[in-house]
Formats: sequence, structure tokens, C-alpha cells
Amino acid sequence: MTRKAPTLEDVAREAGVSRATVSRVVNGVRNVDPAIRETVREAIARSGYTPNRAARSLVTRRAGTIALVVSGAGDDTGGERNDFAARALADPFFGRVVSGVVGFLRPRSAHPVLMFAESEDARQQVLAYLRQGSADGALVFSTHAEDPLPGLLAAESLPCVLFARPARPAPVTYVDLDHREGGRLAAEHLLARGCRRAATIAGPLDLPAAQDRLSGFQDTMARHGHPYVPIAEGGFTLDSGASAMTRLLAEHPGTDGVFAANDLMAQGVCQALRASGRRVPQDVAVIGFDDSSAALACFPPLTTVRQPMEEMAATMARLLQEQIEGKRTEPTSVIFEPELV
Repeated sequence: MTRKAPTLEDVAREAGVSRATVSRVVNGVRNVDPAIRETVREAIARSGYTPNRAARSLVTRRAGTIALVVSGAGDDTGGERNDFAARALADPFFGRVVSGVVGFLRPRSAHPVLMFAESEDARQQVLAYLRQGSADGALVFSTHAEDPLPGLLAAESLPCVLFARPARPAPVTYVDLDHREGGRLAAEHLLARGCRRAATIAGPLDLPAAQDRLSGFQDTMARHGHPYVPIAEGGFTLDSGASAMTRLLAEHPGTDGVFAANDLMAQGVCQALRASGRRVPQDVAVIGFDDSSAALACFPPLTTVRQPMEEMAATMARLLQEQIEGKRTEPTSVIFEPELV
């Protein structure tokens, strides 16, 4: 025999409230006493009731989904599209972001839909998806300074929140880190270890985060009597970190400390140093940035500057929910503090 699916009436009996009250809780109506709302949610959990999403959308005029958009500025070639998606999904940064977003959305019966917007066609697909109401809003992670998507979303007043300050100024809400402070922490750490010939491997210098990490590091070194710091630019990938370190060693063989602007590049730095016969940290101290799984994969495990990415991603989802519900109508920004790990 098949078991009949629980109904709103079943939940109402379980909670000791009216069917209308259960309906208001399920549909996210705000004028419900918090204690009653919690009682209804507990009754839903006990009964196993699952809302009919199609019926719920007719009432709330919401899709119950959020577009999680990884955006770039590439062309339309299929090979590049596949490479773009593969790079994004392989980055340990992205897994922590998804964890934070899902952790916020799941208790609220909302679900993320992963989309890639690395080309003009893909961007138009994202915009159409949002215009049609297929998703209630977008959480956007730009990987390129020339990414036009934030400006397009702002121009159409579509609900969205960005991870990191956009390189192209736009009236959009974003969550970011104090990257200059992170660069300062890295410099202070290397100086405290006694490094006197430190170098740095920056991220792509068209990105605000990479610029700020570099300037925070340089300024702190200068304040401690080190006016010149050798710089090599990387691409936030392991291979780019290794090749940048190889170039630095060729030009500055006496380097005794390295700040890499993310953990993947720092992992590549360690590989290049070992290949050159140098020990980490005895001969060259290394510090990364992000506190990602790449930091633990290094031998020895990396010292790194932590971004609280799960918390930042959850804050993005909260700010987007406030836009969707009409609680927030003006753009805002939330800046988190880094931590030495």
C-alpha cells in the first residue's frame, strides 16, 4: 500500500493551528508570530510535509530558486566554455562559497541553480532567466575585471549580490574582504620570522582584490624599511604560482620569504622552491591567502590569510533575500576582516 502524502491539514492538526496559518508559514508571509512559525516548522519536519512548489509559486510569485552565477568575459567557443567551467569547479575557493550559500538557503526551502556566464550569449541567458522569474535573484562571482554582467544586472534593477567589489563601478550590493589588511598581515608575519629579502606573487592586477593585497603588503614592508619588494604576477592558479616563483628565483636568488596572493599559487611556489633545492620554511618562508584546502595540501601545511568564505557567502544570500522580500531597496556593502592562520 502507498502512503498518502501529508497535507496542509495534517500539518495544521500536528501543530494545533489553522490551515491558513500553516499556509502563511509555508509561503513565507511575514505577519506570523515567531513562536507559532517555529511550531509549524517543527510540525512540518515531523509530518514530512513537502510544499507543492508550483502551487506555492502561484501564491508567492517567487520561484524558490537562486541563480549562482560564475561570470567571466570570454568568447563563445565551446572549448573555452568547457575550460571556464572546469577551472571554476576545480578551485577550492568555489566549494567553500557553495557550502555557505546552501547552508543559508536550505532551511528556507530555497535552492541554488548553477549558471556560467563567460560569454555574451551566456550572459543573455542569465538575464533572460532572471527576467522570466525562473530564479528570484542572482549571487554573482566575477572572475574577470572586464566582466559586464554586474552592470547589466544593475541597469535592469534585477536582484543580485556580488562576491567582491566590482572592477567596473556599478550600483550593486556586494560582500568583500579587507584585502589590504590581509596583505598587511602577510607582511607582518614574514617580518616577524626575520625575512629581509621578501618577494610577492600577486594575482591578476586588473582585479581590485589582487591590487589591494599587493598594496597592503608593499605599504607594510615600506613602513618597516623595505622600500622595494620584487613582484611577479600570477593567475591565481597552481601552475602560475610555480612559474612566477621560478622567474623570481632567477632574478632574486636570495629571496627568503614569499607572499603568494592565494593558496593555489602558494602551493605552486612550494613546488618550485623544492625543485630548486630550497627548503620551506627553513630557507624560504611562504604565506598564502584564502585558508583553502590547498593550504592543507601543501607540505608543510601553509600559513595563510583566512577569508571567512562560508560566512561571506551566507551573508550574500541573506542580502539577496532582503532584496527579494523588498526589505532592502538601496545597494549596500559588507566588508569582512581577514585573519592570520
